[in-house]
Amino acid sequence: MEDPVVALLKFAFLAILYLFLVWVVSSARRELARTAEVATEPPPLHTERPSEPMLDLAGGLNPRLEVIAAMGHSPGAEVPLNGGATLGRSASADVVVDDPFASAVHARIFPQGGFMWIEDLGSTNGTYVNGRRIDAPQRLRPSDVIRIGDSEYRYWE
Repeated sequence: MEDPVVALLKFAFLAILYLFLVWVVSSARRELARTAEVATEPPPLHTERPSEPMLDLAGGLNPRLEVIAAMGHSPGAEVPLNGGATLGRSASADVVVDDPFASAVHARIFPQGGFMWIEDLGSTNGTYVNGRRIDAPQRLRPSDVIRIGDSEYRYWE
């Protein structure tokens, strides 16, 4: 026959284990529901305000990305932005990022208010500018380093 204290400890352990499993399952369900909400709402592709002046590409500016390190691109290669571009793994992206950590349509670069901006489009792994993850559109400045997964690009005008 078992000692009653040992039996009580066994039941307490099983109860705690059960509560932990319930907590894990409910957390996973909440996260999946939140992810499904984000996935069903497509991000806006163009949020420029027509009343704001756009980047004057005729004025001599030549916005472009220089490849630092990216699969499928030679280091030093330049990718013209020509008024904006989408970046992602999809073949429909303007700049195809051949990286397993990139989303199909990961980020976009767009002109607004006379400057070029970058915006993460709800990617899972995030978009980084100069080592910092962005969570809102951010203005790009010459020599900013953009990282998507393991791929890195430098912005130039």
